[in-house]
Amino acid sequence: MKRGFYTIMSAQFFSSLADQALFVVAVDLMRNAGAPEWQRAALVPIFAVFYVVLAPLVGAFADALPKGRVMFVSNAIKVFGCLMMLFGSHPLLSYSIVGLGAAAYSPAKYGILTELLPASQLVKANGWIEGLTIASILLGIVLGGSLVGHAVSSKLLAFDMPFIDTGIDSPAEAALSVLIVVYMVAAWFNTRIPHTGVEMRPMRSNPEHSLARNLVGLLPDFWHCNARLWRDRLGQISLATTTLFWGAGGNLKYIVLAWASLALGYNTTQASILTGVVTIGTAVGAIVASMRMRLDMATRVIPMGIAMGLMVICMNFIGNVWLAVPFLIILGGLGGFLVAPMNALLQHRGHNLMGAGRSIAVQNFNEQACILLLGGFYSVCTGLGLSAYGAISAFGFVVAGCMWIIKRWHENNLKKYPEEVEHLLAIARSDKHH
Repeated sequence: MKRGFYTIMSAQFFSSLADQALFVVAVDLMRNAGAPEWQRAALVPIFAVFYVVLAPLVGAFADALPKGRVMFVSNAIKVFGCLMMLFGSHPLLSYSIVGLGAAAYSPAKYGILTELLPASQLVKANGWIEGLTIASILLGIVLGGSLVGHAVSSKLLAFDMPFIDTGIDSPAEAALSVLIVVYMVAAWFNTRIPHTGVEMRPMRSNPEHSLARNLVGLLPDFWHCNARLWRDRLGQISLATTTLFWGAGGNLKYIVLAWASLALGYNTTQASILTGVVTIGTAVGAIVASMRMRLDMATRVIPMGIAMGLMVICMNFIGNVWLAVPFLIILGGLGGFLVAPMNALLQHRGHNLMGAGRSIAVQNFNEQACILLLGGFYSVCTGLGLSAYGAISAFGFVVAGCMWIIKRWHENNLKKYPEEVEHLLAIARSDKHH
């Protein structure tokens, strides 16, 4: 791996660590302020919605400037949102600003991999990036909980700067101050990310038009990129697979909570630990895939998606924690082994077709839309009176069924367009075309 890859990993780790910890701190801040339950629940969608709404803008923005600079600017937006929360802005508004920064950050952090590394190293890079991101999610939740806990917050509040009244007098405010420092560490790593030498693609704009009109003008370009990736014989398969995976994975944490409460009698705190078990399995699966898979072998992991859906249904037959833990680790491991090579293949095709930033923005748009769609489907199932067991079964059947359709789709491509698919696979095997 090139030296710059480790700098990217470090920047991503600290930025994601702060994002996850900030979520916990925001929940604690709203709970102590007596905010209603719906506002706390709204933290999740308000963070994700910018990935969908701003996809046309952030992809073009990521391709118009060096990726390291985009990551620095995006991280600065996160710091601004954190400062807003520290100085009394409503946590929902402040966290939405952080979500804006995260939406802009994503196309750059993944897009730079295709600019920096040859095709032969993309699966390996994705495995480590995914594993590190999942580790940062787990550690970030622990960090956020520790910062607002009495043991750590009492020490932070006891610290006084000579001759300066900071005005920080609550555990949440002390925690926010620490997280600003973590974001600044990530920003420092952003400044160390090397320029890849890839030609920039300026955002299309007309100086005679207003800013709003220029932003609207980006929509045709985005939809063209979206359609182009869906038409590509390998891009469509990898995009469909990753979209379904993240759509299912984004809702799986809620499903695990509901299942653990019903099947094991767990409260929310205990059930959240089992959610962490799934993410540990995902990290391990992603790292194993990075060591064993190549880019041209990515489509071979599709059956694992079918197995994931069927395993979700099998959760209904588990009523013992000693069976649940290894089961959830395997479930997460299948997902990690599936997503690392598929993410790499999607980045590779997107980089060749339209530019790294735009392709990641298309990916984010589809994945986040799938999270909202599958989340709505699960909510409708429960709203219609299905028990948690019934809703889990329906969810599992949908995931397994969709993955089977994707498998048949790829097999049909191999039969109808063998020369085109083989040509694309040959490109994936060679670093010269990347």
